[in-house]
Amino acid sequence: MSKIKIILSTGNIVSGGPSIVRKPGAYRSNLELTNSLRSHFLAAQQDYAAAVSNGDSSSSLDTSAPIDVWTAREGAHLYVPRLDWSTAGLQEEPRQYEITVKMFFLPIAPASEREEYIRNAMDLIMKELNVSIIDLLIASFPGMSFDGDCEWEADKKNAAQGNDEEEITTWKILETLQKNGTVKALGIAEFGSEKLSRFMKRITVRPTVNQINIRDCCNVPPPLTKLAKEENIELLVHTDCTNILPADTLSELLGHGLQGAGVVASPSSGDSGQENGTRGLRGIPMPEWVARYVAVVRDRGVIENKGYFAGASLVADY
Repeated sequence: MSKIKIILSTGNIVSGGPSIVRKPGAYRSNLELTNSLRSHFLAAQQDYAAAVSNGDSSSSLDTSAPIDVWTAREGAHLYVPRLDWSTAGLQEEPRQYEITVKMFFLPIAPASEREEYIRNAMDLIMKELNVSIIDLLIASFPGMSFDGDCEWEADKKNAAQGNDEEEITTWKILETLQKNGTVKALGIAEFGSEKLSRFMKRITVRPTVNQINIRDCCNVPPPLTKLAKEENIELLVHTDCTNILPADTLSELLGHGLQGAGVVASPSSGDSGQENGTRGLRGIPMPEWVARYVAVVRDRGVIENKGYFAGASLVADY
């Protein structure tokens, strides 16, 4: 059996029309992603179930469609749920929007495949929004945080986090997107003063933004403030998790539990590994990347479109 790549999507999670841009609050991105995926899966199951029943009253009690009806298999990719590009695009001309993408590289995914992750994520987002240029692309690397009893301790601990070589290699891929005009500007997340200083010495395209989460230490470390000012890098506060989609959370979302989508078979089911509309695919879903996109109308300051794509591989459990 060839390796299956799973693409998950939330669709546009802005409901009831565009929403006013709010300052970062207590609602964490991991909760937003999980809840949005679960809601989107359920809605797709119900919508396709209604389409399959085609007015048959005997099917009125069945609120979910078979797996192969509401998902789509295209080559090695399984789309959960299936994507409908007929509704893709923004309401106004692309130049009317400020479009930001944040790319989360997850800890258990091989860094050697990040070029593929970036390509897949960007292709999906640009098709979803029907745009050819992204204003800002922010890279979130695994193992990074600002944890500590004070801002000085957090900044010191941050210096030893992550993997400099993997981050530099990945950044060079992102630099290509900026140089060819696909992305106007690049950003990073959770880089303290020492980490950022080392990083800046080895890159060509400098980040315009550095997002930091200071929930535990309350203040921005003074050395980081000083360095950011010298390098003309904007510091932004956020509430995102670096490990936004843990493996156990993904298994719950796709499994046969109480709130699972039933896409992946239970390990004890003895399924052959093929879609059968009932038991799902056999294997363990391993999360690789998550990309969040936000399209803000420039002159009105409202979010018209916001959503997530996520990628995973199905690893054999036998």
